[in-house]
Amino acid sequence: MAAVQNQDCNLGTETPLKIAVLVPCYNEAATIARVVRDFQKALPVAAIYVYDNNSSDQTAERAAEAGALVRRERHQGKGHVVRRMFADVDADVYVLVDGDGTYDPSVAGDAVTELIQHQLDLVNIARRTETSKVHRPGHQFGNAMFTEVVGFLFGREFTDMLSGYKIFSRRFVKSFPAVSKGFEIETELTIHALELAMPVSEREAAYGRRPVGSVSKLNTVRDGVRILRTVVRLLKNERPLAFFGLIGLGLIVVAIALAVPLVETYVETGLVPRFPTAILTVGLVLMGVQSLAAGIILDTVTTRGRETKRIAYLRVPPLECAGYAEAANVWTNDAAGREP
Repeated sequence: MAAVQNQDCNLGTETPLKIAVLVPCYNEAATIARVVRDFQKALPVAAIYVYDNNSSDQTAERAAEAGALVRRERHQGKGHVVRRMFADVDADVYVLVDGDGTYDPSVAGDAVTELIQHQLDLVNIARRTETSKVHRPGHQFGNAMFTEVVGFLFGREFTDMLSGYKIFSRRFVKSFPAVSKGFEIETELTIHALELAMPVSEREAAYGRRPVGSVSKLNTVRDGVRILRTVVRLLKNERPLAFFGLIGLGLIVVAIALAVPLVETYVETGLVPRFPTAILTVGLVLMGVQSLAAGIILDTVTTRGRETKRIAYLRVPPLECAGYAEAANVWTNDAAGREP
């Protein structure tokens, strides 16, 4: 693997700083060679890994011809590919980017430098578009909605949660318990960082159209439902008191609404004419109390689980590179002088 020699890193005086560019791909033969060449130019010291996900075109062949290290993942779905990449590739800094040629590789060097200099675990590259025609309306609305929902529930750190262009530390990658199968992996990556209160940042980069011959694999409705389901699942797992507490509170509110006319009738006549409604009301109150109790118990369990994940995260040593700015010049200067 290509590397930067940095005498100031805590990895050892003779140990290189390893940078890996990870490109999950499915039928991206029209764009993958250019993506590989562009990132070789932007990060000359990085190793480029292309993981082919059962492509039926020439994606793997063109990636290899361009100089990438090509591997395959047979389980279909971006989540499966990311999980495999994070498990297999050993590096200190990871650049995750889609192979569709829509992301700007020129910001990678500065983003990697920021990650190391400030000891961050995630730098999210938010997409900046010059025209609304780049995004499909459904995609744009869904991204804004999910980013807002996750920000409200877990913390407002990002403006473009579903960007496929992210820079990670080794700490993040090797402590990430990926369970997603498809495009909902970006949601899981974001919430993992927010839940552990990792140091993160975000910067913008131009986002372009797919070239002719490249087709988006994202289905607005199907993948939108999967992302929503992932948000709900993670809310239940990571915020059980809020999740079950809201359910319990809702049941109790409905029970009170049903009980009000019964109480009024009882006060006026001393009778309870709608006995089934009274039974339903009592049942809803009991269910609401049980839901609240479940939330309290599971919140204790979740706290212990979060502590375990935090310990796993802390077991991976951070990069301490006081002279990293000078080392970073190795790629920024090379990239400036290299022919496209």
